[in-house]
Amino acid sequence: MSDITKLTLGHSPDPDDAFMFYALAEHKIPSGRWRFEHILQDIQTLNERCTRGELHISAISIHAYASVLDKYALLPCGASMGEGYGPMLIVKRGRALSDLSDFGAIREWLQHQRIAIPGKMTSAFLALKLFFLSEPMHVVVPFDQIFEFLEAGNADVGLIIHEGQLTYARDGFDLVLDLGAWWMAETGLPLPLGGNVIRKDIAPADRSEINIILRESIRYGLENRAAGVEHALPLGRGLDRTLADKFIGMYVNDRTLDYGETGRLAIREFLGRGYKLGFLKEPVELEFVE
Repeated sequence: MSDITKLTLGHSPDPDDAFMFYALAEHKIPSGRWRFEHILQDIQTLNERCTRGELHISAISIHAYASVLDKYALLPCGASMGEGYGPMLIVKRGRALSDLSDFGAIREWLQHQRIAIPGKMTSAFLALKLFFLSEPMHVVVPFDQIFEFLEAGNADVGLIIHEGQLTYARDGFDLVLDLGAWWMAETGLPLPLGGNVIRKDIAPADRSEINIILRESIRYGLENRAAGVEHALPLGRGLDRTLADKFIGMYVNDRTLDYGETGRLAIREFLGRGYKLGFLKEPVELEFVE
């Protein structure tokens, strides 16, 4: 596929993804013979599109990666890892448990709750199942509608991702459980949430070349942070500049440039537990672009 010059690049309409690809979108770095068509869609939609192999490159939930091993390889850059934080379970104010440190009590309480989740293929949902040790009662709701869904009384608990992790208290909700904090206490590892994948029908040498370009886009954003945050701010639903910068810092950092050995170990542990508990159909052998 060395004659390909235009590549589809799918990512979420969120500040962290926008920050990662700011340099590419604004032509701040050279991209050689490659041209990138940015496609902004929610992560559940991108996960589903990857199962059909529709995009050359895409953000993907680490959970969903287990379903596209035949079509995609993981890029070493683009990781979103929760370093002791991550997707959260929230309730309307006043409904939270009194002791948020008792994981056993939380697990038992959740057995009787209907949980609004942002998608079955999200890493947030797999993390919830790993905590719960089975599949809880749930209903799928677009991630940006979960607050309203809870307010209307259509679910008891919401599983929130993206900027809701910073705004839930302001918007009238209480925390029940931070799955990233639980995972860190359980394993001592960061919680692997998202990554970038590239289609395997692209020649290996081209994949490596493209990886360098994407990594340089991330590096440029980290080295020109104020401009990158400004570019990403319009996608920060309800976030001012300070909160947008904080959110970007949570999920775009040195580990985003490369998973490193700890990041790779975290993915193996995350998906390995998913397989052992029967949430994944087969064991996952990670394949990274060199």
